[in-house]
Amino acid sequence: MAAKLPQLAGCSLVLEQPQYLVVDKPSGLLSQPGLGCHQSDSLITRLQGCCPELRLVHRLDRDTSGLILVARNQSSLRSLSALFAVRRVQKLYLADVVRPLSGRRGSIQLPLARLQRQPPVYGPHPDGKPCCTLWRKWTPSTDCTRLWLRPLTGRSHQLRAHLAAVDAPICADRIYTSSDAPGPMHLHAYALSFQDPFDHRRVRVRSALPFWARA
Repeated sequence: MAAKLPQLAGCSLVLEQPQYLVVDKPSGLLSQPGLGCHQSDSLITRLQGCCPELRLVHRLDRDTSGLILVARNQSSLRSLSALFAVRRVQKLYLADVVRPLSGRRGSIQLPLARLQRQPPVYGPHPDGKPCCTLWRKWTPSTDCTRLWLRPLTGRSHQLRAHLAAVDAPICADRIYTSSDAPGPMHLHAYALSFQDPFDHRRVRVRSALPFWARA
């Protein structure tokens, strides 16, 4: 499978286990197909072209790159999905924002709701779902605009909407800013950590840094 996936899916196979895979999704590729022929191409449809039994455990936004957990069959999907349901999967993201936040680290706790359907836009709302995002600067510098992000909840567009709500949207985010900057959005799902539900060992997976973070 390691030889097949990069050719069929345009992604890197980061970890291969008997019950699941971890793959590195490129920015600009849907996690699953949307409505209409123009949104038929996606990570899971490409993967299933190689192995039809593969199932998506969770999703990333189209413009977010990074690690995605993929179950190898329907049975393992149930076990892995249960980890996400009870928030037993720790996720770490890397992002560049348009302006520095105050302090070295902090949290954003704002309830989010969908404010617009097409394109989907989320934002703070008193009737929204509770959300919490932890952040820490890449370096101690006060003008550092590169952040580590850890979402404690898993809401749609959570990181993008939270950072936009505190006036520090993600660079090249074309939904939450008026940016016309070239290149991908600077948000990358860098690491996953969870207890393997099959052999009960702790799993820690990291991806390579995206090109915009290596420059």
